[in-house]
Amino acid sequence: MGLLVKIPIKTEKQIRGIRNACAATAQILDEVGAIIESGITTDVINSFVHRRTEELGAIPAPLNYKGFPKSVCVSVNEVVCHGIPDEYTVLNDGDIVNVDVTCILDGYYGDSSRMYLVGGNDACTKKAIELVQDTYDSLYAGIKEVGPGKNFGDIGAGIQKYIEGLSKNYGIVREYTGHGIGCDFHEAPQILHVGRYGTGAKMKPGMTFTIEPMINLGTYKTVLSSLDGWTVRTADSKLSAQWEHTILVTTSGYEILTLSAEEKQ
Repeated sequence: MGLLVKIPIKTEKQIRGIRNACAATAQILDEVGAIIESGITTDVINSFVHRRTEELGAIPAPLNYKGFPKSVCVSVNEVVCHGIPDEYTVLNDGDIVNVDVTCILDGYYGDSSRMYLVGGNDACTKKAIELVQDTYDSLYAGIKEVGPGKNFGDIGAGIQKYIEGLSKNYGIVREYTGHGIGCDFHEAPQILHVGRYGTGAKMKPGMTFTIEPMINLGTYKTVLSSLDGWTVRTADSKLSAQWEHTILVTTSGYEILTLSAEEKQ
């Protein structure tokens, strides 16, 4: 039998700190959409995120985390996650881009990622637009499973049920998951995006974690770059999309701590 992993339950003070860090993260993601356009490099996105993070009094968590060299993950098209910004990768109309921001503010962490369509809907294929929207909807299918007394397996089960119900032969990435967060970048538990209802540990008020489904247009299988040790791509080079929120379990359900300005409306 494996050892039981203790899942941190945050104090009211810690929740306030995490909420502030999440607000900074959400603000940066609200703002970064304005600079994403054809012709810019992913390094321009990195510079923007780094500057805005510091201006908000925060620290970019990815920078130097286990050797990661940049302040944000920028994953374009077939890159599933952990894309390293550089001066050579240029965005083009029709690309889909995930920007993954994590702020450390006063020692607390807030983590979220969003998808952006370069050139807007008119420039992107129907399949790309649908993939981005379906992935967003799958995130919320998982979030709706959050609540005190529910099982963590319910989150992955909800996402899997939604995606498979679309009958589009999408692949749900297995190797990369959501995670506990708040007082550290990665805490217990691991949040799978596939699963069975009624399995896993019980959720309790005060737990904070990310839900971040990665959905592929083809196979769920991925390939890790042997060159940089970070960049993850789809095994068949087809498109991948991801959305992420940091979630708090409350006494009555859940609170999304990284809501966008648009989602708040």
